[in-house]
Amino acid sequence: MAQQDDGGSNAAAGSAVVKSEAPVPSPGTAVVASDAFENPGLPPHRLRVTDLDPRKDRVAERRVYTLFYLSIVGSIFAVAAYVAFPIIPGNSASVRLNTLFLGLGIALGLLGIGIGAIYWSKNLMRGDEMSESRHPTRGSEATRARAVEIFKEGNEESGFGRRSLIRNSLIGALVATPLPAIVLFRDLAPAADPVPLLKETMWREGTRLTKDPSGVPIKASDVTLGSVFHVIPEGLNDKEDRLEEKAKAAVLLMRLRPEDLKVSPGRESWNYNGIVAYSKICTHVGCPVALYEQQTHHLLCPCHSSTFDVTNECKVIFGPAKRPLPQLPIAVDSEGYLIAQSDFHEPVGPSFWERS
Repeated sequence: MAQQDDGGSNAAAGSAVVKSEAPVPSPGTAVVASDAFENPGLPPHRLRVTDLDPRKDRVAERRVYTLFYLSIVGSIFAVAAYVAFPIIPGNSASVRLNTLFLGLGIALGLLGIGIGAIYWSKNLMRGDEMSESRHPTRGSEATRARAVEIFKEGNEESGFGRRSLIRNSLIGALVATPLPAIVLFRDLAPAADPVPLLKETMWREGTRLTKDPSGVPIKASDVTLGSVFHVIPEGLNDKEDRLEEKAKAAVLLMRLRPEDLKVSPGRESWNYNGIVAYSKICTHVGCPVALYEQQTHHLLCPCHSSTFDVTNECKVIFGPAKRPLPQLPIAVDSEGYLIAQSDFHEPVGPSFWERS
């Protein structure tokens, strides 16, 4: 028989629940640090020798503007050295001299400004330390007015407005320092107008088509149906600037069935029995168009996938190119060799340079 417990309730063994309150922490667990570090503040300002001796101050000022003047001399020397020691093609000594004196001038120009500015800040500008709270939001009008005052104080402390020789020499050095870069970058452009140079190639009336790179002339009988030849003008390998000329005159030569060609009026004589020649230079950005699909008669540029239809005068059928590949008018001489009738009738390569 179950017994009634003292609480007046019956409970099976193990079913009694004991409720307890959260423990109250002892007051002894709260620790108040009595030996916390106090803010020591900024160290006392130590006056420099230029602050104590006016003569030393003047000496330091002379050193600063002398460094700035040396910077001006270095920048002008770099420009003069670039003109006085030109690079002569094939002469390694001219390259060494040009690089040496140009580098010395530019180094002197930059080091003069850098060392002069550091020496100025270390010896002449106000040197006491200060701290300032920074806030990410726009300050009040009083704060903004205080900012203007700080700029004025900075001008007075640095002596920029008062030390005229330092100020003027620094401005002169900053103006002279970019001169070598301007001269060098300006000289990267060709001396002559590049537009006529890009509009003309080595192809002339009667120039034979030769294989690239051997320079062997090509007979019309050598070009079989479906074949493709990489072509350069005869005599290209003998030119000193053959790479520059090849970049404009490289041609792809193919033979198709004459009935597959769509010929515009005025171009009927530009091919010979289905043999056509087109510029190898893509009209997008100038990559070599060297992939020929024999079955579809498509020319592909491997750089950006511009695709040209050989059967339709190499018009663009896909990709970013904006105009067809220029066609080279060809014929056959008395010995059966393929020759050019003239130069291209339009500029080869990309069109972006024409926009200027």
